[in-house]
Amino acid sequence: MKLLSFRSEGVTRFGPKVKKEDAVWDILAIAEAQGEHEFPQTMIAGVALGLDFVEQVRKLIDEIENDDDSKRFKHPFSSIEWLAPIPRTPKNIIAVGKNYLDHASEMGSDTPPEKVMVFTKAATSIAADGEELSVHATKTDSLDYEGELAIVIGKGGYAIPKQMAYDHVFGYTIANDITARDVQSAHQQFFLGKSLDGSCPMGPYLVSKDELPHADHLSIVTKVNDEVRQNGNTASMIFKIDELIVEISKYITLEPGDIILTGTPAGVGKGMNPPTYLKTGDIVKISIEGIGTLVNKFK
Repeated sequence: MKLLSFRSEGVTRFGPKVKKEDAVWDILAIAEAQGEHEFPQTMIAGVALGLDFVEQVRKLIDEIENDDDSKRFKHPFSSIEWLAPIPRTPKNIIAVGKNYLDHASEMGSDTPPEKVMVFTKAATSIAADGEELSVHATKTDSLDYEGELAIVIGKGGYAIPKQMAYDHVFGYTIANDITARDVQSAHQQFFLGKSLDGSCPMGPYLVSKDELPHADHLSIVTKVNDEVRQNGNTASMIFKIDELIVEISKYITLEPGDIILTGTPAGVGKGMNPPTYLKTGDIVKISIEGIGTLVNKFK
């Protein structure tokens, strides 16, 4: 199921994409109309229920879609303000560095990392598909893109065993791990250079794991102004999805709605000769098989 978060008439809502239409079902309005008073009121509350939530949503849609008045529960995409699928995470966004050998090489590493390289991005860096983002010209002159598969945690947990790792995944979305390379270098750590406002656009959809059973083998393509810069596959990740969940949960409790960015393949601006960074007017499109395309213009 493809789920999205949106704002309509100033109110934050969420729901599934209407099949074969550029529209979203207002699932909260449907639940209210059907008398489902226990239905989750936020996306995070929903994902915490795992695939039971997906089945709840499907049941509600099945009950309403053939109703003569079903149109009142649909919002055309042209009428809504898109939000990131998880508009605000429970904690900082958890991100993984140098998780593709070709990217590690272009960043100057002769050997792959022996351990998972983990850093975080501030939750205030979250932005939406279609949102215009700042190049932060007063703070950096080397703003870079990184197209990534993002894991959305459903069931929380601590010290999760490998054989249970996928039980804790609700689904997946697309993220752009935007980075101010000069800030990252000057501070000799990742947090500030990775956390500028708008530096983690995500979307357009959160796709439940039942629709992406092979998320460890998806194509990922990043274009800047329609020029292909990154063309990789999640099969090339050094540390796979279950391994990331195991390692991260050794040290911190994962919670419903947590986001894990899984790393980026080669082709970032810093790796080009000469390095080529984002500038005003650039349009970045990141496409991942089975999810869609995340698009942002820079101003």
